[in-house]
Amino acid sequence: MKQSLPLTELRSNTLYKEGDIFVLFGELFGRGYATGLIEAAKAAGMTVVGITVGRRDEDKSLRALTAEELAEAEANLGGKIINVPLMAGFDMDAPEGGETPTDMLAGMTLENWQEYTLDWAQVDVCRDLGTARFKSALTEVLSQLDSLIPAGRNVLFAHTMAGGIPRAKAFMAIANRIYKGRGARHLSSQALLDSDLGKLILQNFDEVTANSFGHLIEQSASLRTRIEGEGGEVRYSAYGYHGTRVLIDGEYRWQTYTSYTQGYAKMRLEGFAKSAWDQGIKATVFNCPEIRTNSSDVFAGIELSLLPLLEALRHEGGGTWTDALWQECQSLLKDDVALEAVLKTVQDYQLDPAMQPFYNFAEWPMANSAEQVEKTVGTSQDIVGLHKDRKALVSDVLSQHVVGATGALIFGTLSQPEGPAIWLDHDHVAKHLISVH
Repeated sequence: MKQSLPLTELRSNTLYKEGDIFVLFGELFGRGYATGLIEAAKAAGMTVVGITVGRRDEDKSLRALTAEELAEAEANLGGKIINVPLMAGFDMDAPEGGETPTDMLAGMTLENWQEYTLDWAQVDVCRDLGTARFKSALTEVLSQLDSLIPAGRNVLFAHTMAGGIPRAKAFMAIANRIYKGRGARHLSSQALLDSDLGKLILQNFDEVTANSFGHLIEQSASLRTRIEGEGGEVRYSAYGYHGTRVLIDGEYRWQTYTSYTQGYAKMRLEGFAKSAWDQGIKATVFNCPEIRTNSSDVFAGIELSLLPLLEALRHEGGGTWTDALWQECQSLLKDDVALEAVLKTVQDYQLDPAMQPFYNFAEWPMANSAEQVEKTVGTSQDIVGLHKDRKALVSDVLSQHVVGATGALIFGTLSQPEGPAIWLDHDHVAKHLISVH
């Protein structure tokens, strides 16, 4: 994509109705964007069907859920789960008796990781095995799903798979240096990408975040033909991240979290959607605003892109609900701290000369710099320190509202999607929240 293409208008669902089928293509864990979309689907009366990534036994073998695990997962989802382990990625795959890519990383340490080398021929074998395993499991999943979709029903496949970091003991120490390290502890994100570890991570990100979407679209062709032949319509959605327009100094401006290593896979995800769209298949990647989730918390400072939503809500008209939200957020701060002062700190950070080179859409995702990390992590830590409780943050409150808003925006847009990649920026998130409150 050469430029971000924002949502043009708020839309309501005009397609999905009672008895239509919502397929969550990715297991539901904890907090995250998917909950908002599931809530919108359930409110429309859709029947929810999910899948599982399976579980690993002590010997690392992949298995289906036990009866107890399945019951718990279905209760959490609020729908039936097809109990075929659909784990994307290849970091735990290997020929019988051979080393997995994760095994290959066993000797990596914080001291030697940049020089640590992998056997790429063996990695290729593991990748081929992982892809074959995933595609075989997907064939079985789609076969079982076929029997759950009555004639004449509309179907939404909501792809939520993302991630793919190998479980290397040294990685979290490395990640903390790259995404949080300041001063002498700083490590360049480009150094990660140039290393064998980084190259492996990027390959696994592709498999989990992007290629799984491509496999879904390709392998569901016959099911899609059957559904459409019986009068139903099929949509595919996926969650992207490719920066967000937020209010900066009075105008909406594209910005991003730096450095977002998964960005390469997210662009590949957009590519699969565009290829499908060009074939007449309505597949859309929704590039969502930054929120705090279990997985995003490794990216220190990601919440700095979220806080300006408070300003956007007032900019778009505000009202009683917006005023109450401001008061709620104010109550989380220490008694001598004004919410306006916190937002001024965020604006100063956004306008800092050190950050300006990173507001370049064409160069995304850019590697970090020591000065940029100092500004991002330092500002983040300063703002967290202004709260009464470090576990009850303004960004947590706003994240919940963004999850609900993006779910509704995606669900409404899917009736008549505008293209293969759409950005959900703060202006439309704010407009939606104001409209429903």
